[in-house]
Amino acid sequence: MADKCDLCLLGLIILSSLLTGTSGVTKFISSGENVSLSCNKALSDCKSTTWVHYNRFRPSEVELITGGIKNKDTERHERLSLESDCSLNIKNVTVEDYGVYSCRQYMNGEQQGPGADVHLHVLHVSVSSSSSSSSSSSSSSSSSQTEINPGRSVTLSCQWYSYYGLSCEYLVSSGGFELLWVNQAGVDLKTDSRYQIFSPSSSARYRCILTLTTTLLNEDDNREWRCQLTEYYQLKTSVRYTVKYSDPADTASETEVSVTAGSLYRGRKDSKHPEEIEMPTILE
Repeated sequence: MADKCDLCLLGLIILSSLLTGTSGVTKFISSGENVSLSCNKALSDCKSTTWVHYNRFRPSEVELITGGIKNKDTERHERLSLESDCSLNIKNVTVEDYGVYSCRQYMNGEQQGPGADVHLHVLHVSVSSSSSSSSSSSSSSSSSQTEINPGRSVTLSCQWYSYYGLSCEYLVSSGGFELLWVNQAGVDLKTDSRYQIFSPSSSARYRCILTLTTTLLNEDDNREWRCQLTEYYQLKTSVRYTVKYSDPADTASETEVSVTAGSLYRGRKDSKHPEEIEMPTILE
């Protein structure tokens, strides 16, 4: 019965776009990245452009751009900008940025040209660790400071925020989507008994979660794990977690979470990846 309801909901989403004369685009991105959302520009300038955003974190839609001007009452207005082609730029994407963005242009109260809807999906990783004394610490995806040392248990929670409003089970079984934890070579970590991979059930129909839990070993320093979101086995986006142990004199060690999209890497710049750029800190 649940699968039938999910199928009906997916059909309504598609039908709604057709009836309202809008063009729909789907984008997948990882938290911490920048994204540009296109608008179907029908006028010579953007003075009549409106961008609105809706997701299930808020009870109603939020107007981000009105008449080509940013709404300063929104908490993220400093991360937003409008391009000359009326595209909306979002810097340092967070999980709260997921959802549907709609661009419209009006003249004398009438919409000009077809509207544009963008469905933005966000992939995010949070980290928690604990020791035998049951003390714990946590951080979100980005460079951070936390106590990570050999012998500690670490849990990485990969979270996919989707506007589809469909159950994770349906998205996997009928939608062709899959969350995976893989090592640096791309091998699925479910095949290694050292790792406990778990997909907890959730009543939130906008979020799918896949956790990885393991006990850190001495040789895990600089080891990399990645959470990947695929659609019919094609990579859509991914988040990379790299273990960084501290020097013995330090009281805390550094963990680093970077994001990748396809073959594009963004992370901390070092000699191993000279093309990488530094990521800003992400706040939950």
